[in-house]
Amino acid sequence: MDEKLYAAHKLRKGRWSCEGQIYLVTTVTKDRAPVFADLSAARTLIQIIRQDELLGSHQTLCFVVMPDHLHWLLQLQSEDLTSLVGRVKSISAKRLGRPTWQRGFHDHALRQEEDVRNVARYVVANPLRAGLAERIGDYPHWDAIWI
Repeated sequence: MDEKLYAAHKLRKGRWSCEGQIYLVTTVTKDRAPVFADLSAARTLIQIIRQDELLGSHQTLCFVVMPDHLHWLLQLQSEDLTSLVGRVKSISAKRLGRPTWQRGFHDHALRQEEDVRNVARYVVANPLRAGLAERIGDYPHWDAIWI
């Protein structure tokens, strides 16, 4: 089996979807290309996430679009996690007019004892840790329901 296909397959091993469950999803661009360093590309992805939420598939709790990946904290409402993430990746690639994403994605189902707000703070602080901004308010590609 191709090494990349094997790695994508391993990401799916043990994955389950549960309505009401909160997940932290991370997905990476193809070859870690900085696709979303482009303002228009980043805003396109954000628009797709927000439009999908209006369909009732999920509630976005927070996200941050980094130049070469997406961190997305969401609560499933009426959809399978793999279908949701696959659709967002597919639509964004089509709208951007090029292959955009690596196969697969990483997900973490939050446990009851995990503090969702602390996870959200960690997510939106990614640009600070990466040196892309000195204050989160200076970074344009994030949002959280608590703000």
